[in-house]
Amino acid sequence: MDKTETREMTREIQIRENEDGKRTISGYAVKWEKKSHVLGYFRKFREQFQKGAFSDSLIEDDQRFLWSHDPSKVLGRTKNGTLRLEEDDIGLRFELDLPDTTLGEDVYKSIQRGDVDGVSFGFQMISHDLDEDDDMPLRTITKARLLEVSAVAFPAYPDSEVSARGYDPLKEEFEELRTKILILNNL
Repeated sequence: MDKTETREMTREIQIRENEDGKRTISGYAVKWEKKSHVLGYFRKFREQFQKGAFSDSLIEDDQRFLWSHDPSKVLGRTKNGTLRLEEDDIGLRFELDLPDTTLGEDVYKSIQRGDVDGVSFGFQMISHDLDEDDDMPLRTITKARLLEVSAVAFPAYPDSEVSARGYDPLKEEFEELRTKILILNNL
C-alpha cells in the first residue's frame, strides 16, 4: 500500500528575479501546529505538524520540487542545491531556483500572474500522536519523510488549506478494529 500523503496550501509562493536574471520562488510548504481539516476515509479529522517533523528527512533524503505532483516535471532538487529546504520557527520553508527551460519559464509566468498560488507537499508519516478528546480527532505528525514539494493550481480545499490524501491512517486503524471485532464475534 502506498502511504504517500499530500497537503496543499494557498497563497504561499513568493517570486523574485535577481539582477543576473536568475528566477527564484520561495514560501512555506508547511506551517507548524496549524490545525487543518482533512477528509479521512470514514470521518473528518484535524491535523497539524510538529516543529522538527521533517528534520531527519531533510538530512537523509533527496527531495524534489515538482509541477503539480508530476514526477516528469522536476523543477529542482535538494541533492544539487537548486531546491533548498529548512525548518524555521514558522514552518518548512522552501526556496527554488527555477531552471532556464520552457517549463521553468512557464512556471515563473504562471506564478507571477497569480494563476498558480498553491503549494503542496508529499510525505510519508513515520510517527504521530492522536488526540480523540474532541468530537473531531487531532493527528499531530511528529516525524515524517518529505518526498516532494509542488506548485499547484487547484488546492482541493482552499478554505482549509488542506487537500486530498493518498493514505488514511484512520482507515488502517478502522480495519484493525474491524478485524478484532470479527474475530471476537466468531469465538
